[in-house]
Amino acid sequence: MTGTPPTTVTGVRLWRWRRNPIRRHSDVVEAWIVLLIWAVAFLGGVLAGVVAAQAMDSAFAARRDQVHSMSAVLTDEAAKTPPGGSGNDTSQVWAIVRWTDTDGSVHTGLAKVFPGAPAGSRVIVWADRAGRIVSPPPSGAEATLEVVLTGALVAPLAGATVWAGGRLIRERLLVRRLAEWDQEWKRIGPEWRNRSGGKG
Repeated sequence: MTGTPPTTVTGVRLWRWRRNPIRRHSDVVEAWIVLLIWAVAFLGGVLAGVVAAQAMDSAFAARRDQVHSMSAVLTDEAAKTPPGGSGNDTSQVWAIVRWTDTDGSVHTGLAKVFPGAPAGSRVIVWADRAGRIVSPPPSGAEATLEVVLTGALVAPLAGATVWAGGRLIRERLLVRRLAEWDQEWKRIGPEWRNRSGGKG
């Protein structure tokens, strides 16, 4: 059976955690930083995703509180095809509608309706508190999907940001460790060469 034994692989990965002659203080610091980075990247990513999802859900709730639906009447027959569309196009078209607000005032405005809808047709429109027609808020399923997608996108981005920051810290530690090894070699290098020369 060939290959590196699992114990050897584990030993290589965990050498910074064990006492050994070549381990430096910066190696121990790096080991803790790596552990901290992975923990923060995972937990921070999850937390960021949850916070973003909750913020999106709150925004949808606020939007639903600021608009209301009502029944409106189409004042004229709607265009049979959207501008630039074909007769088989099922996209909606803009048309003038009239509705009575909750305070009894009559309003008119543009709303999306199905092509060819006859005058007098009833349509549901959404209006804000100022009486202006606005786009409908996301439905329950749409809102849930957007909330979930927001959390799912933010979580890995936040984790990747933390990981990238940790990567920069590790690179600085590597430079420091190489400098320490260089200083150590300057100290013991001459002695090593002298001993080797004496034996020769």
